[in-house]
Amino acid sequence: MALNSYTAQIKDSDVEKLRRLLDERGFEFGSKPYARFSCKKGKLNVTVYEKGPKVLVQGKETEDFVKFILEPEILGEARLGNEEVFDPEMFQPHIGVDESGKGDFFGPLVIAGVYVDGAIARALMDAGVMDSKRISSAARIRKLAGIVKKIPGLDYEVIRLKPEKYNELYSKFGNVNRLLAWGHARVIRELAIRQPDCHRALSDQFAREDVLQRALAQQGEAVSRLKLDQRTKGESDVAVAAASILARESFVEWMELASEKGGVELPLGAGAGVKEAAREVIKQHGEGILPKVAKVHFKTAGEL
Repeated sequence: MALNSYTAQIKDSDVEKLRRLLDERGFEFGSKPYARFSCKKGKLNVTVYEKGPKVLVQGKETEDFVKFILEPEILGEARLGNEEVFDPEMFQPHIGVDESGKGDFFGPLVIAGVYVDGAIARALMDAGVMDSKRISSAARIRKLAGIVKKIPGLDYEVIRLKPEKYNELYSKFGNVNRLLAWGHARVIRELAIRQPDCHRALSDQFAREDVLQRALAQQGEAVSRLKLDQRTKGESDVAVAAASILARESFVEWMELASEKGGVELPLGAGAGVKEAAREVIKQHGEGILPKVAKVHFKTAGEL
């Protein structure tokens, strides 16, 4: 399979160096959310994201760009095809967990987990799986999610907390991070039961480490054998990245169906456009609709 997507972390000091290299080679620059810069030349796109920073290369000429420009000029080492050497833990059996919808006023909270081993991790990387937060296209998310689900040996679990259930659980937990930890722990438990030879789980760190550790400890004997790792930038692990894609697919699916059913386009996020859409939803369906489509502990709900 031809490589058409590649991501790697780079040094802060190399961001401007890469920009100059791309400028010298005639790339056209534009802007993209959460990115230091984004540019393209022909069918090749290169974006450097703030978080990391990380470089994402996409397009038909990805492999040549990585081998002949990115690796020798920026990375200083031949990583492509040698990921097992540079990040061996990613190719050992483990469960990766991520979520979608946490910061969105409308829609559910979705938590997904993916089990991988060495062969599965390599298949995911070859398929161009990356953190869903870097993919703006719903069609691309659906396509990647379909690929993830069909990889032999891969196991996954998705929990979608619709707004009504989310609001009920938030009232119980009184804190988003405790609610999120409960959902992560439930997903990890389900996969641990089905994958008894797996002894490690990895989550992006969204709160103090003890928050998720306590939630996982409450899930019983099935998870007692697991080593739990939490780290910032957890999506750099391909299992976490795959989980983020499945979570995003489920979130986007709910948003599209709810928008169609309710007759109002439900926007992402929690900004000004969200408040306008919420007013229109209330106008058409009454105030009682809000807990069925939105997270009512958000400041936006109080302002409405």
